[in-house]
Amino acid sequence: MVVAFHCFAFVLLSLSKPAFSERCHPNDKNALLKIKKDLNYPHHFISWDAKTDCCTDWKAVGCDDKTHRVTQFYAAYADLNLPIPAAIGDLPFLEYLKFHKSRLTGEIPESITKLSHLQFLDLRWNYLTGPVPSFLGKLKKLTYIGLSFNNLTGSIPASLSEIPNLGRLRLDRNKITGGIPETFADFRQQDFSLYLSHNQLTGNIPAKLGYANFTWIDVSRNRLEGDVSFLFGKNKSLGVADFSRNMLEFDLSEVEFPVSLTDLDLNHNRITGSLPEGLAELGSTLNSLNVSYNRLCGKIPAGGRLPDFDYTAYFHNRCLCGAPLQKCK
Repeated sequence: MVVAFHCFAFVLLSLSKPAFSERCHPNDKNALLKIKKDLNYPHHFISWDAKTDCCTDWKAVGCDDKTHRVTQFYAAYADLNLPIPAAIGDLPFLEYLKFHKSRLTGEIPESITKLSHLQFLDLRWNYLTGPVPSFLGKLKKLTYIGLSFNNLTGSIPASLSEIPNLGRLRLDRNKITGGIPETFADFRQQDFSLYLSHNQLTGNIPAKLGYANFTWIDVSRNRLEGDVSFLFGKNKSLGVADFSRNMLEFDLSEVEFPVSLTDLDLNHNRITGSLPEGLAELGSTLNSLNVSYNRLCGKIPAGGRLPDFDYTAYFHNRCLCGAPLQKCK
């Protein structure tokens, strides 16, 4: 009789417990299910079952181990063909947001500004339209913005420079017009990378940008003019610099290069003067160089790796000579 009572009590206790102990916060789960609905229930989110735990059972989602709030959302190759749902802003503890090659359309929703903890934003390789939103400047914890390979138009908002910890900005391969904001001189990260290539940018690069410390800058294939020599210097940390296929016009002769420089591409511009000896002094550090299709003259310095580069790195200039080109007369 005692054994039977204990068995009966155990059964009652078991029935009183929930089917599973869920970590996922109900507000986060509701937001994710709303996102799934707004995206027309795509196969990419087939694991998102309301009866299961979003923190342990759902793909494309990550939760904090202590708070159990959703902090990561990542989708790649999702073939969505719809705009980013406004409900993405209802994940208030999100730190990492990635929609990569997911065929997103439409504009970036302003509801994203509710993500006050967001550090990483990757929306590359989609079909997003409209301007680069100025309201991204409200996301003060961002360290990375990736908007490359979309159809964004309009000018670059100056407000992006108000993001204090931003270390990498990728706006390349869009249809952005206008100039580079002077406020970009306010970027103060020691390891700042700027990608603006393959757009329709015009005008001069503001001289104030010389106060910033870029480690990687790519503004190739635009319509930029004027001087960029102020972006170089012995005290800089620049490693990769691509200014190719613009309309830049300055004298290269006296430009000083940082010892950190590994890749320099200046091809298809209107640069004059001669190649400075400082390029040779970089030695084996310099991995690639292209100064072709400019208006350079004089002897190619014989030191370092300069004679080892292919002749195509130097051809189509006014009167450059010396190895690997023809001998100087």
